[in-house]
Amino acid sequence: MKRKFIPVDESFAQWKKDPKYAAAYASLEEEFALASSLIKARSEADMTQEQVAKAMGTTQAVVARLESGKVLPSTRTLERF
Repeated sequence: MKRKFIPVDESFAQWKKDPKYAAAYASLEEEFALASSLIKARSEADMTQEQVAKAMGTTQAVVARLESGKVLPSTRTLERF
């Protein structure tokens, strides 16, 4: 049996037609923007997650969670970043 893979863009276009999905996605915009900004800042500093973690006094896993957008960091954590 051969699987047919649907491109992400096609799936996203379909999902956006659902008002509940569109509202939920829009509500996460600020979190995505924050995560994107953290990734961009680290990239522009030419640092790995491990290097950022060491500078912050934490672990790479914590930095990965921050960049995933799944957690909202405290102001203190953002200052350390």
